[in-house]
Amino acid sequence: MATRTDTRAPAPQASDSHDLIRVHGARVNNLKDVSVEIPKRRLTVFTGVSGSGKSSLVFSTIAAESQRMINETYSAFVQGFMPTLARPEVDVLEGLTTAIIVDQQRLGADPRSTVGTVTDANAMLRILFSRLGEPHIGPPGAYAFNVPSVRASGAITVERGNKKTVKATFDRTGGMCPRCEGRGTVSDIDLTQLYDDSKSLSEGAFTIPGWKSDSQWTVQVYAQSGFVDPDKPIRRYTRKELQDFLYGEPVKVKVNGVNLTYEGLIPKIQKSFLSKDKEAMQPHIRAFVERAVTFTTCPECEGTRLSEGARSSKIDRVSIADACAMQISDLAAWVRGLDEPSVAPLLTALGGTLDSFVEIGLGYLSLDRPSGTLSGGEAQRVKMIRHLGSSLTDVTYVFDEPTIGLHPHDIQRMNGLLLRLRDKGNTVLVVEHKPETIVIADHIVDLGPGAGTAGGTVCFEGTVEGLRAGDTVTGRHFDDRAAVKKTVREPTGVLEIRGAHTHNLRDVDVDVPLGVLTVVTGVAGSGKSSLVHGSIPPGENVVSVDQGAIRGSRRSNPATYTGLLDPIRKAFAKANDVKPALFSANSEGACPGCNGAGVVYSDLAMMAGVASTCDECEGKRFQPAVLEYRFAGRDISEVLAMSVTEAEEFFGTGEGRIPAAHRVLGRLSDVGLGYLSLGQPLTTLSGGERQRLKLATHMAEKGGVYVLDEPTAGLHLADVQQLLGLLDRIVDSGTSVVVVEHHQAVMAHADWIIDLGPGAGHDGGRIVFEGTPADLVAGRATLTGEHLAAYVGA
Repeated sequence: MATRTDTRAPAPQASDSHDLIRVHGARVNNLKDVSVEIPKRRLTVFTGVSGSGKSSLVFSTIAAESQRMINETYSAFVQGFMPTLARPEVDVLEGLTTAIIVDQQRLGADPRSTVGTVTDANAMLRILFSRLGEPHIGPPGAYAFNVPSVRASGAITVERGNKKTVKATFDRTGGMCPRCEGRGTVSDIDLTQLYDDSKSLSEGAFTIPGWKSDSQWTVQVYAQSGFVDPDKPIRRYTRKELQDFLYGEPVKVKVNGVNLTYEGLIPKIQKSFLSKDKEAMQPHIRAFVERAVTFTTCPECEGTRLSEGARSSKIDRVSIADACAMQISDLAAWVRGLDEPSVAPLLTALGGTLDSFVEIGLGYLSLDRPSGTLSGGEAQRVKMIRHLGSSLTDVTYVFDEPTIGLHPHDIQRMNGLLLRLRDKGNTVLVVEHKPETIVIADHIVDLGPGAGTAGGTVCFEGTVEGLRAGDTVTGRHFDDRAAVKKTVREPTGVLEIRGAHTHNLRDVDVDVPLGVLTVVTGVAGSGKSSLVHGSIPPGENVVSVDQGAIRGSRRSNPATYTGLLDPIRKAFAKANDVKPALFSANSEGACPGCNGAGVVYSDLAMMAGVASTCDECEGKRFQPAVLEYRFAGRDISEVLAMSVTEAEEFFGTGEGRIPAAHRVLGRLSDVGLGYLSLGQPLTTLSGGERQRLKLATHMAEKGGVYVLDEPTAGLHLADVQQLLGLLDRIVDSGTSVVVVEHHQAVMAHADWIIDLGPGAGHDGGRIVFEGTPADLVAGRATLTGEHLAAYVGA
């Protein structure tokens, strides 16, 4: 081994100087020429009020450019198959590394997508059963509910030397249940909701929305097809007529001299209604589908999605269906108990993946849980699992509020994971509001000072101590702690829940007090949402605001989503004596150059697409003729450019007064969205803004009980106080409010607390405390009690 004689310090390498990510002149969304320098291989937390520009800087600028530049390293052929990404509006971006984005986007809600399939745990389980399962039924695909069994036989020609026709058979064993096709549920259509069998087709037997017997082409196809007698009541059809009417194969028929396709009623309904997203349907169509279609557990596979063969193959009396139904913490213990040297590397890899679930606080899930049912926080942590054991270093990990949906007890665990990723030599960028996570940062970038147009600048860069001493909104509120209520409201009645057993609840009996602010708490997976959403009957008196994603394209905006635009369009139409449709950018008034989008999108094939402001309307989205019509001195584009606060004043008094519009704007102001412009695309809103927009919309519904699921998600420390004031006003107006929440400020502000636990999954599902916040703090008998006591300094 060579000995080193030169004791002088080595000359610094030029490569060692690249230890910063430099951003200069960022102008994405509301950013105002932002310039920052972010240290590499450190944990940097981005703070600021909701809508201040955090996501615009981290996700839409730094991470987006990193991904775009990586895509450009592929060949033009490969890039043609990849999504096109435009370059962010920024002057200089230096020092970027490969970015791995772990955001809050919901996982795909395909019926065959489960926790096991999105994390590859199912793939490893299938290999394990194909090696050790008894009886042996085939390769890994034989245990996959996404793979159907296929059998074929026939003559094939082999072109080798002299052509020779040979007999061949093909056989592939899949694990898909043939009855439900791997979905676990089967749909039954209630025929009584489709037609009145006492009437004939010519008498208007169909009860399907929009199917009128006199003029509707679809109805005429059935009446004039020749397969059925249009003048005979449906109940008197022969067996063949009924078969053709309900299940007939597609066939061409002539109706009034026009060639059309005849198809049985059941497949017709499945294609025209059931293949569409139910949430995107018009309300009366959605109501019809909910009446006419029932989804029940598949009777053949009992909801396991698997074929009989896949369910019969077992390891230690456990089938793959049993393994996927186990709580993951139990499944990890079962895998560790298997001792088989021939598959030792596989057991190690599978055990590591399952242990990552437990480590990240998701041990209460099961692998067969549909991925579409996970909350935003759960989905984000599931995405983290594949990165925890990664040996990659010098990577930039980007997280979007990783503590959403986490109990204070679980936040400490999440902090440990973020620090572990950093200590492996990675750059970790986190957008976050919770002080428990901000406090562990090496570097902090605080954006603001306000939201929307009032934000978009860097107010502070430095350490936690510097932030505390600084005069920014985040710094001033960093050590805010809500005090426990000294006096609480008296309930006016109770909502009885008896024998609740949804998911992991264990025959829970509880009285939810009415007329007060009730907070349901407990660690993630303890059964809070199961109790609130699964056991409080959704009736006319209950308004439920869950964490479901807002649906909306770049053409949707706060004005269209809340229904605000309807009274405004009518007022413009009445003032100018024209049609209301002219004042819709999605209808007759749209600019022909951009079809009302305001921008023109140029698809450059394998290169990044470009969005440029429309030359014809200059981004105003309407035809020039429409902009000549005015209401109270403003055209429709000027109204959509107003902020909620401006519009509230404009439509509240004087000649611009529209009471219906003013009421909607008042609700938007109440939830803290006064800075949003009415025409801002929904796709540019942050997670917290979307949550509050949904809350404002639901506040229009009259109900005796409001059920809210984590309304503080994505809210800044300063905004939480405003939310508490809103909740107080709702309760004081005579409405009961039930909130599922982890934020200690909301717990301290409650009149009554219901705490579930003591753990998650099968370790939870029980009521561990009922009473006032003061009693919870005094007793400290639960995890929630301990953390609330520490929060209020008791």
